[in-house]
Amino acid sequence: MDVAEEFPFAQAVPSPCYVSDRGKLAKNLAVLAGVQQRTGCTILLALKGFAQWSLFGQIGQVLKGTTASSLDEARLGFEEFGGETHIFCPAYTEKDLPELLGYVDHLVFNSFSQWTRFRPQVLASPRKISCGIRVNPEYSEVGVDIYNPCGRYSRLGVTRLEFRPELLDGIDGLHFHALCEQNADALQHTLAAFEAKFGEFIKGMRWVNFGGGHHITRPDYDVELLCRLIEGVQQKYGVQVYLEPGEAIALNIGVLVCEVVDLVRNEMEIAILDASASAHMPDVLEMPYRPRLIGAGQPGEFPYTYRLGGPTCLAGDVIGDYSFPQPLTIGQRLIFCDMAHYTMVKNTTFNGVRLPAIAVYDPAAGVTEVVRQFGYADYRNRLS
Repeated sequence: MDVAEEFPFAQAVPSPCYVSDRGKLAKNLAVLAGVQQRTGCTILLALKGFAQWSLFGQIGQVLKGTTASSLDEARLGFEEFGGETHIFCPAYTEKDLPELLGYVDHLVFNSFSQWTRFRPQVLASPRKISCGIRVNPEYSEVGVDIYNPCGRYSRLGVTRLEFRPELLDGIDGLHFHALCEQNADALQHTLAAFEAKFGEFIKGMRWVNFGGGHHITRPDYDVELLCRLIEGVQQKYGVQVYLEPGEAIALNIGVLVCEVVDLVRNEMEIAILDASASAHMPDVLEMPYRPRLIGAGQPGEFPYTYRLGGPTCLAGDVIGDYSFPQPLTIGQRLIFCDMAHYTMVKNTTFNGVRLPAIAVYDPAAGVTEVVRQFGYADYRNRLS
């Protein structure tokens, strides 16, 4: 890989900085467009995974809307993206619901308790809102408990035992979400569990939402199987299928550019960066995982191995151990891969560490635009 050719912006952007590539985004969108065109399904952008609204114009040329998990996400989707605005939330509040009803087209409830409580307000809304119930198929192949929505005692979705068919009047759809970064075979198995438990109720519905977690744009993803599954459900039950991936839209389109700010030693070489695992790429610690770093290898693969850590006072603010062909130097730029999804939407100002800037790179025009930089006011204004 010619680093300078693929990442010509690496020395030009501020550090640290998230940089999203419009060309790579276009490739992901082409895959999603193919699925929609073949099956007639509707694919939505899940804002919980990726909400860089400076790219909504490009994404909106292919996807038909957004799905939200909160009032503010719904408003962002409604105002900045347009199209259909969907929402699922574990519990809505009396305070938020009136404003929310002004934004959304689809409203998915997590319980029949919430549905019966808020049904009169939804039906009285001047907007025509399609309502659904999230169900729990009690089947999942997610290996990390924190990301498993179908684990034991999960608060997400109604189990078959708690399902109330007598309260379905006014419900247009069923929603399930049981995947995380998975291929179509996991969806196939989950669908079987979903149909076994809730199939008798699908024929009375207008739509079924397969949720998110579909890694559709990953190179080894079985798009053919996904299309067959979507077509099978639509033909069998006469419903519209929705999918709401977040990660698949932004998969591999972005990087995090940062700098080495100090080099220290404590039994091994340690590099302190101006980018933080804790504050800027929290999934590194929550999943956990070791992000790919351009030009680096596994510990010991190259002659010089370093532990890379962030600037916060959290002892565990460590990105991982990497080896390099040459010693690192203070001021050297590093490029972490796949840093668009679940970074900007989850980052924090812990320790008062400033958020990375946000930039967009257009390879066709050879132009990099820094669309946002953060400063003291962003830290101060979230406090009191």
